[in-house]
Amino acid sequence: MTGGVDLAACAEMLYLDLPMLERIRRISDRGLLVEIWDWSNKDIDALASSGAEFSSMTGYLTGNLTEPDGIAEILASAARSLDVADRLACPRLNLHGTGLGEGGLPLRPVQVVTPTMWLTAADTLRTLAELGEKAGRTFVLENLNVAVDHPGTPFASAADTLSLVRAVDHPHLRMNLDLYHAQIGEGNLIESVTEALPYIGEIQVADVPGRCEPGTGEVNYAAVASALKRIGYTGVVGLEAWASADSDDALDAFETAFAAARR
Repeated sequence: MTGGVDLAACAEMLYLDLPMLERIRRISDRGLLVEIWDWSNKDIDALASSGAEFSSMTGYLTGNLTEPDGIAEILASAARSLDVADRLACPRLNLHGTGLGEGGLPLRPVQVVTPTMWLTAADTLRTLAELGEKAGRTFVLENLNVAVDHPGTPFASAADTLSLVRAVDHPHLRMNLDLYHAQIGEGNLIESVTEALPYIGEIQVADVPGRCEPGTGEVNYAAVASALKRIGYTGVVGLEAWASADSDDALDAFETAFAAARR
């Protein structure tokens, strides 16, 4: 079939009572793509032989986009991440404005982003895109909210993330437009996906408040799905959400919400 989206789900946030490999199998058995975070604490050989198709994974372990030592760290860990992505046949590697630590808090919080930091971040992202091109992979820069989950993260808003990706303008750097974070920080989700469409590498979703599956909060994800169909988005929509109760029920709700946009 042509047109429509592919659906993925994050194994870090579902089936929490099960080992990681079993979580991945449960998601894959539903015909969904699988997303993971930090690969360094996982058995990559086991994941590679699981039969699952991976959609995205963390693209760095340490570092940031603007400070000399942080840039060296993010480039080195991105190179290691690309090797793992090759083993998993994972097409997209996720980035943030700076390294995140316990609870998703930035390791080096930034309250004021200077013009020099903007230029340096764009240069670093361009280098990452070139690394991705050589490896046949795409880095995606994710927007985050600073009001609830990630205070002090630079380049966090959807508008800022889009500005950087647009400025670099490289096919191996795209935006991971997370609509949960965008709803908290900016709203206007349908306008956001429409404006960002040429630069989107993936869309992630969860409801607000609570960061659980569609239908548990205020976001009309059925309307978002219809808009994605209308504007011709044909990429991945990933559920990066906690299950409000049962993980199978959460995935049912996710699939129902995006049925109109699915391939």
